[in-house]
Amino acid sequence: MHRTPFRLRRATRALAGLLAIAAAAGVLALTAASAGQAVVRPAHDHAARVPARTTKAIRFHDRMRALWEEHGAWTRMVIVSFVGGLPNLPAAEQVLLANQARIGNAVKPYYGRAAGNRLTRLLEEHILGAVDVLVAARSGDAAQLSQAQRAWSANGRQIADFLHAANPRFVRRAAARQMMQVHLDQVTEQAVHELRGDYAASARAYEPYIRHILQMADTISSGIINQFPARFGHAR
Repeated sequence: MHRTPFRLRRATRALAGLLAIAAAAGVLALTAASAGQAVVRPAHDHAARVPARTTKAIRFHDRMRALWEEHGAWTRMVIVSFVGGLPNLPAAEQVLLANQARIGNAVKPYYGRAAGNRLTRLLEEHILGAVDVLVAARSGDAAQLSQAQRAWSANGRQIADFLHAANPRFVRRAAARQMMQVHLDQVTEQAVHELRGDYAASARAYEPYIRHILQMADTISSGIINQFPARFGHAR
């Protein structure tokens, strides 16, 4: 029998009333305002993005992109399914949570089991933090919303700091934190548009969101390839 994890079921139940109060999305609009300013970069090019153009490096690079694109696509699916009251929401939640484990597993060969599990937990908290922000928006309590947004941003910084600590030479802390904050802003932007019923704007926001998440994947994969060059078939 399909079962949704307890924490996510509890958060989803808390969100159920939000559908009738879409006006609360206006409270989130200020947070999302900067998301539309994210830089849209040129189309992907292996020569520009993969530090070591060996078969192993390209395979790892493409795998990391696939994992993070899945993260982005299923995050949007959960937002859309929730706002639309669609019956596929529990299944979408399951896929999204499983994706966090796959991302954590992808770094275990380089950083170890404990570090991979830590990244998975941080990413799961990232998802649940987004839920907390929407719950707070529903409440209409500005202080509660501010607290939820601070906690979500703090989690984003924790993810960035994890990536920097694992690879301090090739993943700069400030750049990683900015990267994560743009991601949070873009998720918020899509949620605001969906809750307001501005589906055209929500659809337009998806392309820069996915482009940015692929840049995140490239930052992580290129950092690991540069950090462990011998693992990808070339000398230091």
